[in-house]
Amino acid sequence: MTEHKAVSLKTIESARARLASTIVRTPLISLNGPEVPCKIFVKLENLQPVGSFKMRGAGNAILALETDRLSHGVWTASAGNMAHGVAWYARVLGLPCKVVVPDDAPETKTAAIQGLGARIFRVPFVDYQAIQRNHACEFMEGTLIHPFGDEAVMAGNGTIGLEILEELPDVEAVIIPFGGGGLSCGIASAIRALRPHVKLYAAEVDTGAPLAASLAAGKPVETEFAPSFVSGIGGPCVFPEMWSLASQLLDGSLIVTLSQVAEAIRILCRSGHVVAEGAGAVALAAALSGKVSAGKVVCIVSGGNIDTGKLIQILQEKDSISSSPAARIPCS
Repeated sequence: MTEHKAVSLKTIESARARLASTIVRTPLISLNGPEVPCKIFVKLENLQPVGSFKMRGAGNAILALETDRLSHGVWTASAGNMAHGVAWYARVLGLPCKVVVPDDAPETKTAAIQGLGARIFRVPFVDYQAIQRNHACEFMEGTLIHPFGDEAVMAGNGTIGLEILEELPDVEAVIIPFGGGGLSCGIASAIRALRPHVKLYAAEVDTGAPLAASLAAGKPVETEFAPSFVSGIGGPCVFPEMWSLASQLLDGSLIVTLSQVAEAIRILCRSGHVVAEGAGAVALAAALSGKVSAGKVVCIVSGGNIDTGKLIQILQEKDSISSSPAARIPCS
């Protein structure tokens, strides 16, 4: 895959116009409470129609396609949220939709995808990673809507950055969950173009933090990865086509523990009346850890599609933060 460049402001503005009738301009709210150490604001992408920010990237990529590209439908490889976004737009447009998911994808997410009419194909995690890396799958037909490694997807995600700057022009830092890199690089492209002094941080969980390891090494490196309730982000590596862009646009990666993510979920419920999934609470967990000293900090709550049983366990502070044994999963 070729390396990506920062998405232009013009391209992100075009994405906003394209998405205007289908996405929600999500609220940016101040989070208050005794646990909050600084001026923290949360951008509630969990309130999108599909419950996550993926609505933006999926919608922009699909709506930008020429009619002849849609004749065989669309497909994606996603742990859940991107698939949900692609399936939502496919249903609205009357397109066939197929989705490849890893075999540990949460039932809450796959049930929602199937409810929108998409066909699910479960594959081992290694095969799933290979499909994302190669942008191809031998048993799929139609147009691939890649979950992160696509300019149209990143441009759609970049509209979040525009909204943040319009609502909080004096923001000093933004923390963004890091999975494939499409969300962080999209938002960072918009903010760097308009407010280059704003600090931009990725947030990762210590069960799989390849960006932090790669930034420390100065090149992409593989790390151990253990699946956990923080699904949708984390993995053994930063994909090569995203490395140069992420390392150029982001000021660093903040690593948090599963316990810190669980506590962030509880705080969002108690103080903000917000339901977040594991990945959706990672940015807030990083801000609450005190690792960012800037005054006004925005945390992206990227999604709220969490299994009800898991949410109950976390809120009751039961043993809900375990992970599977760490595994070395090859990236190539």
